Amino acid sequence: MKKGLKEKRAASLLRELIAEALGTLDDERLRGVTVTDVDVKRGLYDADVYIDKSIYSEEEQKQILKALKGAAPLLQSYCLEASGWFKCPKFRFKFDDSLEQQQRIDELFSKIRDEK
Repeated sequence: MKKGLKEKRAASLLRELIAEALGTLDDERLRGVTVTDVDVKRGLYDADVYIDKSIYSEEEQKQILKALKGAAPLLQSYCLEASGWFKCPKFRFKFDDSLEQQQRIDELFSKIRDEK
């Protein structure tokens, strides 16, 4: 489904605000987390927040997701205050696989190019 201008604008603002909010937290693990994308659902009730996972091990990824889930109310409060919105979407944190997929595609193209 095509995203409307309202959803795109909200996603862009949330990506910036969540990154700022993560920098204000006391948890050192979360300060270094990079937000790669935010996908806001219609009605602004939910938002999928994508995190770069390239520098984390499997165990660290689990710990970070758990910490992010616990910090979600603080992040939502920060976003509400900074944006002036009446409500803030509920955040669902996920690791972004697109960077790994892009690397695999690049490797396949390199193999094809080398075979010619």
